[in-house]
Amino acid sequence: MKKTVIPFRWEAAAFGFLLMLCAACGNKTRSEANGNDTIPMAAAPDFNADSAYQYTAAQCAFGPRVPNTEAHRLCGDYIAGKFKSFGAAVTEQKADLRAFDGTILKARNIIASYNPEAEARILVCAHWDSRPWADNDPDEANWEKPVLAANDGASGVAVMLEMARLIQLSPINNIGIDFICFDAEDYGIPQWSEEAGSDATSWCLGSQHWAANPHVYGYRARFGILLDMVGGQGNTFSKEGYSRQYASQVVELVWQTAAQTGYGQFFPDRDGGYVTDDHVPVNQIAQIPCIDIIPYFTDGASGFGPTWHTVDDNMEHIDRQVLEAVGQTVLQVIYNENE
Repeated sequence: MKKTVIPFRWEAAAFGFLLMLCAACGNKTRSEANGNDTIPMAAAPDFNADSAYQYTAAQCAFGPRVPNTEAHRLCGDYIAGKFKSFGAAVTEQKADLRAFDGTILKARNIIASYNPEAEARILVCAHWDSRPWADNDPDEANWEKPVLAANDGASGVAVMLEMARLIQLSPINNIGIDFICFDAEDYGIPQWSEEAGSDATSWCLGSQHWAANPHVYGYRARFGILLDMVGGQGNTFSKEGYSRQYASQVVELVWQTAAQTGYGQFFPDRDGGYVTDDHVPVNQIAQIPCIDIIPYFTDGASGFGPTWHTVDDNMEHIDRQVLEAVGQTVLQVIYNENE
């Protein structure tokens, strides 16, 4: 993903309609509904950070998961297989997507569903592909090397896998959950290209495709939560701009839940920048209010931390405490919704 302050302008965007959707999903934003400062907490399983760490490492063991590579294919099989082993109904959405340079990417969105028959649903998503180029690396010699993507990709999928494992052990009965692993998010125009910055839609190809062609016709969800770079050392998560624009009540719900579950230091009450990420097409095309949990660093050039789009995005810089903070918070939100 890349940072931007200019909103996408896909034709399917319907901002007014989205505001109504956000208001509708507010029936579960209990701190506001009850007129008090706390949200009633349902019983939720304990998120296992060691387990999520191992799922991150397992993806990295395949090497960079760049579309059209063997590592990408094998890791996709691994992810789909793990979700199936945790009792999810798995759908694979395959598509040939054209990258900015004309390359046809054999993309593969992986959807894992619990209670697929339930009308009330929550969407949790992350991208699983790796950046083909370490174009933000301080060493120019690394700019055309692929990124291992421990944080920027694998961590979000790992958190979802651990959540899926726990949902199998502590079933959810009243709502449906859809975990979506979006492909081809990080194939956007590299910084060293003459086209850099010219086309925001060169990013997030898998989510753009899914949003226009959901795995279930007419798919709806109360809201969505995107997990991006949720395992990096030093991560804290500010309230991202498009999230506040399209799903402000969901933002407040998640940040309040984090505070009440003891993870407020990871979710400071602070606004961040606008980020071109997979939640944008989910909001603008699928018209599902969706937020982005993504780190915001106030120091450094990128805002995403020192390993972003560099060859140093590896397991040495993954922090179990960050994985736990995000995983337990989102898990608690889901179990609250099940009440």
